Amino acid sequence: MDIELKDMPQKEIIPGFHGRMVHTPKTTIAYWEVEAGAEIPEHSHYHEQIMQVTEGEFELTVDGVKRIYGPGTVVYLEPHITHGGKAITPCKITDIFCPPREEYQ
Repeated sequence: MDIELKDMPQKEIIPGFHGRMVHTPKTTIAYWEVEAGAEIPEHSHYHEQIMQVTEGEFELTVDGVKRIYGPGTVVYLEPHITHGGKAITPCKITDIFCPPREEYQ
């Protein structure tokens, strides 16, 4: 299966977070374009999550610890860990979730 991301519709899941979602039977991959200043409140979920900022800077708080991430770092978030964040600049982020995020379909 080939997918052209540019041809997929974007969904604004959270204000300022515009995503294109690819779903497989075992994962969801979210390709986000995030507006500067957009925030995702602290939350947790039962999914494993792998996050990579591919452009810009994003402040991520994981279990109460804040760090700023830019291109080149991959972050693993274990299931049920509390996390949230804020886009410092406009940025692009790729998230991989296992199992799939049903609410993103």
